Amino acid sequence: MKQLFDDLSVKVSKMTTEAYSTSFSLGIYFLNNRLRNAIYSVYGFVRVADEIVDSFEGFSRQHLLAKFKEETFESIESRISVNPILNSFQHAVHQYHIDPELIRTFLKSMEMDLEKVNYTNEKYQQYILGSAEVVGLMCLYIFTEGDEKMYDELRPFAMKLGAAFQKVNFLRDMKQDYQILGRSYFPGVNMNDFSMSAKKQIEEEIEKDFKIALIGIKKLPRSSKGGVYLAYMYYRSLFNKIKKLPAHKILNERVRINNGRKFGLILNSLVINKMNQV
Repeated sequence: MKQLFDDLSVKVSKMTTEAYSTSFSLGIYFLNNRLRNAIYSVYGFVRVADEIVDSFEGFSRQHLLAKFKEETFESIESRISVNPILNSFQHAVHQYHIDPELIRTFLKSMEMDLEKVNYTNEKYQQYILGSAEVVGLMCLYIFTEGDEKMYDELRPFAMKLGAAFQKVNFLRDMKQDYQILGRSYFPGVNMNDFSMSAKKQIEEEIEKDFKIALIGIKKLPRSSKGGVYLAYMYYRSLFNKIKKLPAHKILNERVRINNGRKFGLILNSLVINKMNQV
C-alpha cells in the first residue's frame, strides 16, 4: 500500500526537522494541523540539500548534490521517489502547486556553497534569494492554500522574512562558516578584522527586513499566523542577543537561545496570538 510509504515519508521529514531545528519544529507545531506535513516536507528537503554542501566532507559533494537535484525533479515529474524526503516533498509540491522555478533557484544557491565564492553584493543578493527568500515563498504557497491573490500580496513580505532569518543565521554561524567551511557571505567585510561598525551595518539591514516581514505576518491566515509569528519571535530574540555581543565574540562562539527562553517565547506568542494582537 503506497499510502503507508507516503505516511512514512512525512514522518521521516518530520524527524529530520525535529533533529535539526527546535525553533522551526516549535513554529510548525503551532500551525494548523492540515498544514504541518507539507511544511515538514519542505524543511526536510531544504535541510538535506544544506547538509550535502555543509557536512558531507570526505565525499564528492558536487556529485551528491547533482544526484539529489536530478532525483528531485524526477520525483516531481513521476510523483514518487524511493527517497522518503523527496517523496514527501514532491507530494507537497503537487498538493500546493509550488512553482518548480523556486526549487531550481534554491538548488542553485546550494551549488554556490560548493565553491569558494567571492561574495560581491550581486552574488550575495543572489545567494539570499535562493537559500532563503524562495524557501519563504515555498512555505507561502502552503500558507495561502491556493489563494493566488493573497500569495501575490504577501510575497514580498515572505521574502523579507526568509532573508532576515538567513542573515541572522549568517551572524550566528559566522565561526563555523568562516573558520571551518571557509565562507564569508557578507560583501566587503574583512573577516580577519570584523569590526563593530561592520556588524552594526549588517544589523541595520536585518532590522529593516524584520520590520517589513512583520507587516506580512499580520496579514497571514489564522491557520499559519501563530506558527510563523513564533518563528519570527525566536529569531528576533536570537538577533537581539547577537546585537548585544561585541564583534569579536561573534567569530568565537555560536549564540543560542536556552530552553527556558524558548518556553517563554512560546507562552508569549500564544497569548498574543490568542488575543489577536499579531
